[in-house]
Amino acid sequence: MESQLTPDSPGGRRDLMCASFNQDTTSLSVGTKTGYRLFSVTSVDKMDCIHEGVECSDIYIVERLFSSSLVVVVSLSMPRRMNVYHFKKGTEICNYSYSNSILSVRLNRQRLVVCLEESVYIHNIKDMKLLKTLLNTPSNPSGLCALSVNHGNSYLAYPGSATNGEIIVYDANILSTVTLIPAHDSPLAALSFNASGTKLASASEKGTVIRVFTVPEGQKLFEFRRGMKRYVSISSLSFSGDAQFLCASSNTETVHIFKLEQHSPNQQEESPTWSAYVGKMFTAASTYLPAQVSDMMHQDRAFATVRLNVCGQKNVCALTTIQKLPRLLVASSDGHLYIYNLDPQDGGDCVLVQTHRLFEVDEEPAEGKGGEGPEEIPPQPTNQSYAATVALPSSPPTSTTLMGYSEDGGAQRGEVIPEHEFAEGPVCLDDENEFPPVGNLSN
Repeated sequence: MESQLTPDSPGGRRDLMCASFNQDTTSLSVGTKTGYRLFSVTSVDKMDCIHEGVECSDIYIVERLFSSSLVVVVSLSMPRRMNVYHFKKGTEICNYSYSNSILSVRLNRQRLVVCLEESVYIHNIKDMKLLKTLLNTPSNPSGLCALSVNHGNSYLAYPGSATNGEIIVYDANILSTVTLIPAHDSPLAALSFNASGTKLASASEKGTVIRVFTVPEGQKLFEFRRGMKRYVSISSLSFSGDAQFLCASSNTETVHIFKLEQHSPNQQEESPTWSAYVGKMFTAASTYLPAQVSDMMHQDRAFATVRLNVCGQKNVCALTTIQKLPRLLVASSDGHLYIYNLDPQDGGDCVLVQTHRLFEVDEEPAEGKGGEGPEEIPPQPTNQSYAATVALPSSPPTSTTLMGYSEDGGAQRGEVIPEHEFAEGPVCLDDENEFPPVGNLSN
């Protein structure tokens, strides 16, 4: 559900640098040139700002863990350092420094994953200790990865090749590779797990075909065709909470929503319609047509679509239920959150029901008259190859300001947490009074 949004058109906002929904799509996190903001998205008509952080500027990664007070932040000024905050208490839990720029961060209640261009770091969420370093992974300049959020598993998916669309599925709980999925011929562009971690959606750089696989087996379940007219850059894939729908957004003005349902052959026989007849003709023809053409016939078109008001803007989408109705949320680099209604029965064109500004009107940057000329694009962290200087197992990322938890809500620098204060199982972080305690990690 995470995506970096960098304004790259005259209509974009130069102070919106990234946006991501939390794991259950109840809040939206945005990074800006002056800090970061957390919004509640549990109502259609109102979007409350939960918190505004100004600890550092030029935020290009901000991730919140469910509805807890734990938030992870990375700034362009220090792209190799990850800061972990308890934002409601105004304390820093810890920070880690890595051998190169951090490209993405993923969280669930058990693990925290940091992705660099050629390595992946897996931390234990309850004490932030480094559990595993995956070194010399295939070049991944966009930091593409996905982490399942279910209580019972922590599957991590990331590219298995820099030249094709192979996916490595890794179990971040038992720290071992689960399976390799040959998903696409072209390099990967997007990955997303469903809420239970039993399905994995993927798209390649071509952006024409979206596939859904079973986890952990890696068997293909669905294949959807976004379109054949042009290659697009898919920026976001997201399942609905019940895994009945999958939405995909790109650099075009259209968001596609696919319905994950198996079509029974008996259904067509019971309904002798013209479309059923044509479908049988295609099925018969596919027995002697080339395999590539045959596969294309079996791909499903979008169940529902959204036509955005702007084109060329980067965005991140999510399917959720707000006030008991299914909704599509689109956070765009133009500085707005768009909320659409989704008809779960008939699909079709989704209706825009609300638009929320992520910034107040008086916060608009002064760019002269009428927005003349393109807005300045914020610099991105340099993703230099560090194969020669990658951190060795004996030299893990450093934690420079480790802090322990104290009952009065403060944090004592370097304090060691008594063993009995560690949870035996996954820490539930929905309550604002609970967050991962951190001990002395200098050993």
